[in-house]
Amino acid sequence: MSAPGPPRLIDQMVEALRARHYSPRTEEAYVMWVKRYIRYHKMRHPKDMGDAEINAFLTHLAVGEGVSSSTQNQALSALLFLYRRVFGLDVGDLGTVVRARKSYHVPIVMTRSEVQAVLSEMEGDTKLMASLLYGSGLRLSECLCLRVQDLDLAGHEVVVFGGKGNKDRRTVLPSTLVEPLRAHLGRVRAVHGKDLASGWGRVQLPEAIQRKYPGAATDWKWQWVFPQRTRWTNPATLEQGRHHLDEAILQRAVKEAARRAGITKRVGCHTFRHSFATHLLEAGYDIRTIQELLGHKSVTTTMIYTHVLNKGGRGVTSPLDAG
Repeated sequence: MSAPGPPRLIDQMVEALRARHYSPRTEEAYVMWVKRYIRYHKMRHPKDMGDAEINAFLTHLAVGEGVSSSTQNQALSALLFLYRRVFGLDVGDLGTVVRARKSYHVPIVMTRSEVQAVLSEMEGDTKLMASLLYGSGLRLSECLCLRVQDLDLAGHEVVVFGGKGNKDRRTVLPSTLVEPLRAHLGRVRAVHGKDLASGWGRVQLPEAIQRKYPGAATDWKWQWVFPQRTRWTNPATLEQGRHHLDEAILQRAVKEAARRAGITKRVGCHTFRHSFATHLLEAGYDIRTIQELLGHKSVTTTMIYTHVLNKGGRGVTSPLDAG
């Protein structure tokens, strides 16, 4: 019997990742790095390679492709997962790896008036989503993956399940968005009702939820807050449902709105989150409170926003302004 090839290896890796509840994004990234590692070494099986080949691949990424330190670290994490969790092998000396230079980027932040200018150039669902990014400090993926039960309109609260690092958290829901969200959910529920009447209306759920609650896929509270307009079809079962809105739709809408508003800064969806944190700091909120709202593991990550307050590049007043 021949040795298992890369397709079987990838299946094993996916199974190990899902057993440990890694996010779909992480699963996709880790699989991609393992495939690139195999291709770089001329399709050799990873079990036939080790420290030297890992070092060579990571050094190639830094020197040959000029990737960032975070990208190189992600590739290393994927390979360590493969060897340790899939093969049960310990990786030895990685000290000879040429490390990519760690880059430091100050986040782009809009002023309050710039935020309003961009939002005023948007409409419909994309405006509502962008308002949530800014008003609640959500990441793009967190906004798109909101389910109906994650919104507490009465309590003015958003619950984020399985955020970055698979962490759950609670954050604020702006009062000004309660009624627009209530109206939006009314429209979404009407569409969901029509789907159910047509024999569809199912939403994709984590496998554990599907097993524990067989009827959850059609339950209103599990539906996406921002579903796509068209239905998907499962080719195996022919069941139909709706994915959440594609991230590219909101990304394009934000960039186009910033262009129409005449904003020359490099504005993207994540800029709203940066602006949320900075404006809370300006308003005098405690940095640890902001850390909790953002879902940062360490307050050190949140501290970066103290560098972009409205007093210049280092948080100081220029001597020219001081008279």
